Amino acid sequence: MKTVNIHQAKTQLSKLIEQASKGESFIIAKAGKPVVRVTALSAPTGAQVRRLGFMAGQISVPDDLIAWVRRRSSECSARKRSAVAHETAAGYASSLVGGG
Repeated sequence: MKTVNIHQAKTQLSKLIEQASKGESFIIAKAGKPVVRVTALSAPTGAQVRRLGFMAGQISVPDDLIAWVRRRSSECSARKRSAVAHETAAGYASSLVGGG
């Protein structure tokens, strides 16, 4: 495997990439010490390729999904408001009794 220094890699990058894409991997060295190995990547093929809509027809989304999300959101908000009100009332009552 060929080793090139950083300066060579910068000045001959296009040529080196072309060679790597043909299967000729190379190493880039800095101060004589190997730093990185450059090698070609294989493009995904067939089943490896992710595509939009690959589950079309296999799952269904209810028509009222948005309404359901809004209901759940408002229920959660109501519970939070109720908990905060309860904590506030408990804290106020505690301060009246002399706890704070």
